[in-house]
Amino acid sequence: MAVASPAVSAGIVVEGLGNDVVRVVLDRPAQRNALSGGLLDELDRALAAIDPSARAVVLAARGPAFSAGHDLRELGAASPVETEAVFRSCARVMRRLRELPQPVVARVHGIATAAGCQLVAACDLAVAAESATFATPGVRIGLFCSTPAVPLVRAIGRKRALEMLFTGEAIDARTALEWGLVNRVVPDAELDRAVDALLAPILAASPHTIAIGKRTFYRQIEQPEDEAYGVASEAMCSNAADDDAREGIDAFLARRRPTWKRR
Repeated sequence: MAVASPAVSAGIVVEGLGNDVVRVVLDRPAQRNALSGGLLDELDRALAAIDPSARAVVLAARGPAFSAGHDLRELGAASPVETEAVFRSCARVMRRLRELPQPVVARVHGIATAAGCQLVAACDLAVAAESATFATPGVRIGLFCSTPAVPLVRAIGRKRALEMLFTGEAIDARTALEWGLVNRVVPDAELDRAVDALLAPILAASPHTIAIGKRTFYRQIEQPEDEAYGVASEAMCSNAADDDAREGIDAFLARRRPTWKRR
């Protein structure tokens, strides 16, 4: 999906890259890409507008930070109704990342704190620069990171999530890798190359099959084991009858490269 020029708004840039990859970029560098209500609404619209033919999404950021979390100046001046609207928008964005049929890769550099850390945890995959740090420091200002905890605990487990949430202390990129918050850690200069390398085998697969797999993964993961097997088995039966599955099996047996029929 090629795009001649980026689509720009006041805080979000959407770029079409080669190989059907769309990059959605947080572009409030002077504010450390703080997630104001307006920026969250723009991000939600940008994600919703991604062309179905796109095969992967990269969530990136400009400036010295990935995201410093919610805009505290905005929250400090907000009414209860306005505060509720901001957190509603935030939850909608996090759900949108899960609901997109394409894999979403967070490209992380600098700080990813509070709702910025939440964004990383909510993405399907994440590649971090060695400069990256991650924290949920809300406890230090009397505002516990309850919503960032939702994807965080699902990514790294209870004990580690609670350590981050209770202490507010940052973890470095290598610790984030060890704990399962990110998939790769690389020198800053190699960040784009590492994202491309992670995406390469995904882009070689059937996009229809990837979409089935992502949807099924998130449906089954919160279910008890017996119910999870029911969800997964139903999906596999349907997938096995699909054109791309038949093509993939035929290609494997014939030792040739598959030609995917479903887009």
